[in-house]
Amino acid sequence: MEKNRFITGYSGLRALAVIGVILYHLNPDTFIGGYLGVPIFFVLSGYLVTCQMLKSYEKDGFFDNVNFYWSRIKKLYPSLLSVLWLSSAYILLFQRNLLANLWQIVVSNVLSVYNFWQIFNGQSYFERFAANESPFVHLWTMSINGQFYLLWPLVVYLLVKYAKNKKVMVKILSGFSLLSALEMAIMYRIGVNINRIYYGTDTRFFALGIGAVLAVLWPINKLKTEIKQNKAYFLDGMGFVALFIILLMFFSPAMNAEGPFPYYGGMLLFTIATTIFVAVIAHPCSHWNRWMTNPVFNWLGSRSYGIYLYQFPVMIFFEDKVANLAEYAFLYHLFEIAIILVLSELSYRFIEKPLSKISLSSIKKYLKKVLNFKTKNYGSKIQALVISLIFICGSIAIIVSPMVKAQDYNQSQLAVRIRKNCRQQKKENQLAIAKIKKSKKKDQKRAKLIKVANKTAKSHPVNRLYKKYGISQLDLQLAHKVQLTAIGDSVMASSSNDLTRLMPKSIIDAAVSRQVNASFGLLDHYKSQHVLADNVLIALGTNGAFPMSDLNQLMQLIGSKRQVFWINTYVPNRPWQNQVNQSLTKAARRYHNLNIIDWYNYAKSHPNWFYDDHTHPTPIGSKYYSAFVVKAIVKHAKF
Repeated sequence: MEKNRFITGYSGLRALAVIGVILYHLNPDTFIGGYLGVPIFFVLSGYLVTCQMLKSYEKDGFFDNVNFYWSRIKKLYPSLLSVLWLSSAYILLFQRNLLANLWQIVVSNVLSVYNFWQIFNGQSYFERFAANESPFVHLWTMSINGQFYLLWPLVVYLLVKYAKNKKVMVKILSGFSLLSALEMAIMYRIGVNINRIYYGTDTRFFALGIGAVLAVLWPINKLKTEIKQNKAYFLDGMGFVALFIILLMFFSPAMNAEGPFPYYGGMLLFTIATTIFVAVIAHPCSHWNRWMTNPVFNWLGSRSYGIYLYQFPVMIFFEDKVANLAEYAFLYHLFEIAIILVLSELSYRFIEKPLSKISLSSIKKYLKKVLNFKTKNYGSKIQALVISLIFICGSIAIIVSPMVKAQDYNQSQLAVRIRKNCRQQKKENQLAIAKIKKSKKKDQKRAKLIKVANKTAKSHPVNRLYKKYGISQLDLQLAHKVQLTAIGDSVMASSSNDLTRLMPKSIIDAAVSRQVNASFGLLDHYKSQHVLADNVLIALGTNGAFPMSDLNQLMQLIGSKRQVFWINTYVPNRPWQNQVNQSLTKAARRYHNLNIIDWYNYAKSHPNWFYDDHTHPTPIGSKYYSAFVVKAIVKHAKF
């Protein structure tokens, strides 16, 4: 089985891909499209493997499937099994909350069906709170690659045997690739769960398929070594355009993986740009192969498989032990990257390279060397001991995991509270909306209200329980007069019952995983219903940072005549906390009607107010949260 011409520039392309993926996982709000590094790997796989197969059929009349499968196993499985067992050993020793379902994760990865397991078990690629946290979530790509390597020899055999010529091959491969991209768009359109679309082999096939189309049209072994200079310039120009599109989409807000554009053709457009760049680099007369070749790219590209494998375990395990990630995000990210690179280098030197040439005789020779106690060979013996300990600890973790009951986040105290509060929200919001529509609000002078509230505070006190959480009876009385529309995420949802009790004339609309851009439609809805109050409370930022353009759009929708209160963010184990709070501070200087409620500084001295995620208040924490928020609102509210 003759291999393709080695193209050094592809190491550079792999380096760009893995850098994009790592940066996305470290800071998805800045490197919005970094996850698109994965289609780059898919296009390269589809192109190189198909080129290799077609070349073999053309030259020898057959393709050595057995040798191909064995080469793939030697290339992929040693590193994959290493990261699975090493992570399992770590979980057993230091993070046992991740033991549940471990055996299923390991088995499904070994069988290359992990992406299906993720779909059926609701494991989100985009959510790193609570039950969705996993050091293996990124391995879905390995399963799709494994399925491709398993089935593609049969597909190419059928194409070679039954397709009349290359044009027919191109039509068939292009047709299935376009069907895959179309299926992705249709599924998103009809509201299929985004995890099903993101992880699906069928919906992600087009990147592999388009790479295969390129192999038919642009085979590596048939590219001319000499072409006219103007054609070479054209190739270089196409490379510039393709790389520009790739980098642009890495940073474009339109490529937010939870938005519609990636699924309505964005990923397809990126894949086409990548395929053009792959084609240009492959051509001997293009300068891009040389431009994409340098020692740094060569090193990263050759270690890209290990870097990809180790990135998420390192991030999950590291960030679990760091409670103040937001305070030193840049420094901690440097530590994470350093650990990933060191592990990748060790993996490359001691696993990938040696085991790529593994054979039965080499295994016997190694065991004989290690078990020979007459020789010193301390390095080999220590290496064997470390491997054995990792294997034993990892195996114990996998074996005991069926006995560990999964912590069902949906049944946790927090999740139950949020669901209960959300149900109550809907009922109370309907009543509040009906009352607001019937009533004709009259502006009331604050001085008069305070005078009346002082009297009723003595004769008819309300919510006396909350006084011990830092709010006066006068403020509690005034809170009953505040008309408010509140939009928030899960932190507000966990406290919505307390907020409604303190401000009964409020509409509270809070939901899990909500981002700032989700507020636009909600604000339009309440404005069209004529129930957007003169006081608007926003509690968004827990799930990620947002561009100032989104904040500006939100403030324009609310208008300058309303008072806006925004609760800043306390999420110490997420890197975007300070970015969100700095954006709010900056915005408050621009908008005279924007009041920042400084929950961050109030909460950071009271870690006992929160669940284990250090973000969502417990029932006691919710009372402190609500009292603090209401007290700040009453101070500046319009009555």
